[in-house]
Amino acid sequence: MELISTTEQLKAVCERLAQHPFVTVDTEFLRETTYYPLLCVVQLASTDEAVVVDALAEGIDLKPFFDLMANEKVLKVFHAARQDIEIVWHLANIVPHPVFDTQVAAMVLGYGDSIAYDQLVGRITGHKLDKTHRFTDWSRRPLTQEQTTYALADVTHLRDVFLVLDADLKKRNRADWVSEEMQILTSPATYHTPPERAWERLKTRVRKPRELAVLIEVAAWREREAQNRDVPRSRVLKDDAIGDIATHAPTTLEKLAHLRSLPKGFDRSRWGQDIIDAVKRGVERNPATLPKLDKPRNNGNGAATVELLKVLLRMTSEKHAVASKIIATVDDLEQIAADDAANVCAMRGWRRALFGEPALALKHGKLALAIEKGRVVPVTAKDEPG
Repeated sequence: MELISTTEQLKAVCERLAQHPFVTVDTEFLRETTYYPLLCVVQLASTDEAVVVDALAEGIDLKPFFDLMANEKVLKVFHAARQDIEIVWHLANIVPHPVFDTQVAAMVLGYGDSIAYDQLVGRITGHKLDKTHRFTDWSRRPLTQEQTTYALADVTHLRDVFLVLDADLKKRNRADWVSEEMQILTSPATYHTPPERAWERLKTRVRKPRELAVLIEVAAWREREAQNRDVPRSRVLKDDAIGDIATHAPTTLEKLAHLRSLPKGFDRSRWGQDIIDAVKRGVERNPATLPKLDKPRNNGNGAATVELLKVLLRMTSEKHAVASKIIATVDDLEQIAADDAANVCAMRGWRRALFGEPALALKHGKLALAIEKGRVVPVTAKDEPG
């Protein structure tokens, strides 16, 4: 067991780790009060050793760690990698590569939708992980022996999990399925989200071009403000307030003050005029420059088609032991119901062969579903006699 707190120690351990075909990686961070995550601890393990890196140690330079993350000869193994990768992207402007995500692999192998790390470890190794320090403040120093032990467990058990999942993927010829997902996970575009696209993460539904234009401008303003102040987005403006502003499009401070979703006195704050300016930019935007609003789906028999596709999806998931979430989402099903050429993941690569083609066959009456011994089974639809 080793706690790394100097650049020299980190450089030496990363040089040793780089001699292995894979390393397991995890991070501990805080982001409750900031926009950007504060990296506190990095855990690394090879088949020979496991270490905890104090990322907040005075004077430590994390460059050796970032170099290891960029080393193409070493596979980096994470569980639920996206946030860990996002941290490396933000701090070093690199995306770790190559990468293996055990959560994705577990979904491909039928362990369920987005299985938690402790549950996966339990199912594969039989170990019951200690959750005591799950919500600990990792920014406090010094780190205790208990914290270090807890942190190391996140990468030592991950070695065993990876080896089992990797062998099973190869045995069932599904390694390429995971590789497709890793291409998305390791694409810089996945982590490069300019403020102009901040509106996409909002669940607010807008129906008119003007509402969308205002939503885009106000969400972009909030994103920049949160980044500049390094505070969570909600500290600047809550999601429901942005939706309210988009709907009412107040172009004066007086009108802004009438919105009940805003804190009292917000219109008189230094951000009140910023909001008004953003609204005006939205109102003045040329509708032709806006993204296309999704048209309402499931008119007519569309809803019934989606329900049938849900049954087919569940049947496919159970038959092939693949988590339904990684095969297709409800939005995918709605788009397939509306358009045979829907541009969704479920209609590409291994998903198309597994589910996309049968979905189209079901949609067009070339495939039927029946109950056989209490289970849903596909039945090739017979042509009607002429």
